[in-house]
Amino acid sequence: MKITDIKTYPAWVGQRNQMIVKVETDEGLHGWGEAGVSGREQAVVGAVRHYREFLIGRDPMRVGALWQEMYRSQYFEGGRVLTGAISAIDIALHDIAGKALNVPVYQLLGGKQRAWVPCFATTGGGTEQEFVENVKLLADLGWPAIRTGMVGGRADEEPETIFEPRESLSVTAQWLTAARAAIGPTPVLGIDYHHRLSVAEAASFCQRMPKGTLDFLEEPIRDETPAAYEALRSMTDVPFAIGEEFSSKWQFLPYIERGITQFARVDVCNVGGLTEAMKVAAMAEAHYIDLMPHNPLGPICSAATVHLAAAVPNFAWLEVRVSPTEEGRFYDKDWFPVQPELDGYRYLVPDGPGLGVEFNEERAHAEEFRFWEAPHLSRRDGSYTNW
Repeated sequence: MKITDIKTYPAWVGQRNQMIVKVETDEGLHGWGEAGVSGREQAVVGAVRHYREFLIGRDPMRVGALWQEMYRSQYFEGGRVLTGAISAIDIALHDIAGKALNVPVYQLLGGKQRAWVPCFATTGGGTEQEFVENVKLLADLGWPAIRTGMVGGRADEEPETIFEPRESLSVTAQWLTAARAAIGPTPVLGIDYHHRLSVAEAASFCQRMPKGTLDFLEEPIRDETPAAYEALRSMTDVPFAIGEEFSSKWQFLPYIERGITQFARVDVCNVGGLTEAMKVAAMAEAHYIDLMPHNPLGPICSAATVHLAAAVPNFAWLEVRVSPTEEGRFYDKDWFPVQPELDGYRYLVPDGPGLGVEFNEERAHAEEFRFWEAPHLSRRDGSYTNW
């Protein structure tokens, strides 16, 4: 079997772009993959097209060898755009291999270790009452883990591009304290701060809540400097969930080996696909750290991550963006006629060949690429801050 083509579909699905990749073969089998690096899809398209030039004619079953060739074939190794492209191709190759062998992808990763994959839902609210009610709704429905976003940071009359971190952390801490009081001690409660704080701000945020309020704090600061996270680690005992932006096992290495993170937020569409994600999982297992995968994209990312979650022993919860408090419009059945189906707060592990997902190519051909740019946030003084 040989690779005959690699096609790219940067498609607007619901309320965001998804960077879909199709790998075709001369035996009629094809595989679907997806890249992360949201908002920079055209850059990933260029990288995929470069890899296409030397992958056509290759054996798609040599998944690990092709990963190494893609990663090592340029002097400037790694980087999120390149590993985003490698991720999509690698996932598609796993899909082909599963179909060729008539086994689910998790069988290629060592076999199934769990029958279903527990998930966490994300929620929030425009007022404290709405915020607390949404958290309580998910808890009452049995969701084992609930994540919120940050709130506040600007006045009602100000544009949405204004964000003052100090103002946000005080009101967010207040609302989270109220939410914990409403749901009691059992459900897992965490928050994603989307790397919008400094070390001092993140420490101040944790200090404003009673002990036991938070089970995890996700991405409070940017990840470029592990020493900054180590400083923050010394200031709070709240577990950290870090790694959704990491593009290799090497980026995970200091966070795992130095005990900086307590949950590994591996993203199969950023880190280098299933090939690299399994290596991160093994590193994390050796340090008694569970995976808590990042999954903000669409059904292909979800399907690939479900297979990863099925095959590893050290797993906590999978992020889902379709729940009673989120619409999940990027899971449109017209775009993805075959996709994983959420069963309450979990995904049942599929038994069909490959990933178990299909994409509507005809619709993708009919749609034009839509440029989208993340909000460029600034403080009131005009200086830029993180989105």
